[in-house]
Amino acid sequence: MAAAAALAERARPLSSPNPGVGAIIIKDGIVVGRGWTQPGGRPHAEAMALEEAGEAVRDATAYVTLEPCAHQSTRGPSCASLLAASGPKRLVYGARDPDPRTAGTGIKILADAGVACVQIDSEAIQQSLAGHLMQFREGRPHVTLKLAMSLDGCIAMANGESRWITGDAARAHTHRERARADAILVGGETVRSDDPQLNVRLSGLENRSPHRLVLTHGNAPDGWGAVHSPEDVRRLTGIGYLFIEGGAGAAGAFLQADLVDRLLIYRAPILIGGGRAGVSDFGLDSLRAAHGRWRSDAHIRLGEDTLEIYTRTR
Repeated sequence: MAAAAALAERARPLSSPNPGVGAIIIKDGIVVGRGWTQPGGRPHAEAMALEEAGEAVRDATAYVTLEPCAHQSTRGPSCASLLAASGPKRLVYGARDPDPRTAGTGIKILADAGVACVQIDSEAIQQSLAGHLMQFREGRPHVTLKLAMSLDGCIAMANGESRWITGDAARAHTHRERARADAILVGGETVRSDDPQLNVRLSGLENRSPHRLVLTHGNAPDGWGAVHSPEDVRRLTGIGYLFIEGGAGAAGAFLQADLVDRLLIYRAPILIGGGRAGVSDFGLDSLRAAHGRWRSDAHIRLGEDTLEIYTRTR
């Protein structure tokens, strides 16, 4: 299932508006088929894996990160019906699909066809489907906040100089994260002072630059979309993953609205002293209220810098 979740990463974000799903078919201990959701959402992961497996799928075990879809489409048959007709003996799936068009029906179709269905969920599965699950559970995108900071929590010098706090490896990783997002957001002050490109500048991934958004009470510049408040992200369509890059006001606004699901803190081994803070005040009324909100998931060395990854606990 972890391998299937890793395959699903290849679909993100090009599979939008469909979720990125991974599928692996195993027979007699050998991988005979694998697939992930293709650009534009079709073919689905299961269809790709079935095509590669061919006749070997009969009496095999299929591992899929998300319950196979049950709804017919003008773009192709449902994955549940494809699998049922192909004759695997067992389906192991990760998350139950909250989409009401499937929501248990996919599993019923397979069970009625004599396929043994087993659910094995995991953190890796949940993370690989975070955007899809968040859309149906909360009606909004999954939100990641990125901060590049000094050891003392500054994102810029007092005069605003901020290029570059982190090194090449950390900046490359940021571009990788941009390539995994449907949209990227910064505050109005960042747009006015820095005129950021916010594109992906990694070789081979240039076509994955996300849609640019600005948090502003006014109008957005040409080529940008305007978000007037954090709650407005619930009105965004086709956005499963939102990446916030700053500045301090935008970070504080989304934290105050409790709309940040994941933190990426790139920390450089420098001290600035008297610089600009990474996050503005977001309304905590006590130190006790600051505790228990974030789970530490990883610390990764990126050259001389360190990436700290945290998940919001709810």
